[in-house]
Amino acid sequence: MPVSWSEEIDGVLGGDLTAALTYLTPAGGAVATCVAPVGLRDRQAGWVGFTTSLGFGKKLDRIERDPHVALAFHAREHGTSHSQRYVLVQGRAEIVPDPDEALLTLVWDQAVGVLGPAKRGRLFWDRWLREYYAVRVPVLVHLDRILAWPDLRCAGGPEVLGTSAPLEPPAPQNPPKGGTGPRLNSARATRRCRAKRHQLLAYRGADGYPVTVPIEIQRAGPDGMRLTAVPGLLPPGGRRAGLLAHSYRPQLIGLTTRYHTGWLEADPEGTATYAPHTAAGFVGPPNKTLLLLGNGLIAKLGVRSARKAGRLTELPAGMSPMLDRPPPRRLGPA
Repeated sequence: MPVSWSEEIDGVLGGDLTAALTYLTPAGGAVATCVAPVGLRDRQAGWVGFTTSLGFGKKLDRIERDPHVALAFHAREHGTSHSQRYVLVQGRAEIVPDPDEALLTLVWDQAVGVLGPAKRGRLFWDRWLREYYAVRVPVLVHLDRILAWPDLRCAGGPEVLGTSAPLEPPAPQNPPKGGTGPRLNSARATRRCRAKRHQLLAYRGADGYPVTVPIEIQRAGPDGMRLTAVPGLLPPGGRRAGLLAHSYRPQLIGLTTRYHTGWLEADPEGTATYAPHTAAGFVGPPNKTLLLLGNGLIAKLGVRSARKAGRLTELPAGMSPMLDRPPPRRLGPA
């Protein structure tokens, strides 16, 4: 039976401008990254969606290999929901490389309504953004469970909808062969992450679903980044974990993100040390025109590289058919 949810939770799923997508790695770790769900959901069918780029082949390969993912709805600014609930949905992801007309139209209309009118113009913008839309595909997360905490700090026990949550935390993991200590400058990583408004930590749960919870990065120590969370949120012991820190402006303009993978050592009281092993990030310009110019260029270069490598023989349909339609008189709110 599909998971059903309340009107308040539906307002969160439909109103948050961004969510944290977490997927699993073959080594038992987790990677958390930002996505724009743009309100994609179907209460009757029990799924929540987002779009991603075919250019992110590594992420898509990992999702196809293990479709267990989580979406954390944790940020209310610039959205439409006024609820204080932290909503974590867990389920199995389905990548839709060739969406039908109904899904394509739904994605486009939702994106325009949330992110503002698309740049249109047959002389420049439609051509410049064709690869950007062509390599974007919908991903539907068929929900198995929803965890809804009463506040954004995840204090108190969550309401559980769908499959029952495990009663015990996941067991500690074996340390990696390369050691558990920091492989990056922890002080620099701490400064960059603390500058972002939202800070989250993700790990593999006891039943194989990712878990993503809010944290606060306090300071850097000799053995890594010092974190705190509500007691009981972080599983005790050592394990591979992902860290995400990000900030954003209206319509996701000026989005800045910082991603880490690393090793977490936590205790039941909510204090932990995180040793960063890898890092990546993205800084979007605080101007929509400059952002779209950059996105279009990155997409064109990505398609060109994929063709040279033999991974792409022809441009996929993606969302680009929407550019073949004449622009409607009103595309939606800015």
